[in-house]
Amino acid sequence: MPSLSKSKVCFFFKTNISLQHRTKLKKFIEAIFKKEKIKLQSLNYIFCTDKELLEINRQYLNHDYYTDIITFELSGKKNQAEGEVYISLDRVRDNAHMLGVPLYKELHRVIFHGALHLCRYKDKSKEEKEEMREKEEFLLCRYFE
Repeated sequence: MPSLSKSKVCFFFKTNISLQHRTKLKKFIEAIFKKEKIKLQSLNYIFCTDKELLEINRQYLNHDYYTDIITFELSGKKNQAEGEVYISLDRVRDNAHMLGVPLYKELHRVIFHGALHLCRYKDKSKEEKEEMREKEEFLLCRYFE
């Protein structure tokens, strides 16, 4: 009897959010890593509040401001990824409202953003931010086609 393959992507919810089609989303995220030639070991998405993410930002990054996402790369190996992605649903909701986009679309953009960070994409410089946005938009279009 064949064994069921377990996803390397897990979702944890510290606050309520509707995240539909989770199996499809996990497979899509795993495919991002395959396309980028990064071996995914494990990836945990933790959905939390502004307050929780602000505390993580202060404690681990010495930043005293709200953010929508923090990504921790845990493997330390060049072509491997193991990570935790913390997402503030409060920020995602506010950003979706401010940008005039549906919540589900902004949530998926941020989810893909975290995966891209683990694929070694950066967003510090203007050029890096532009490349990251292009990749996010490409992934959103592919996912929702």
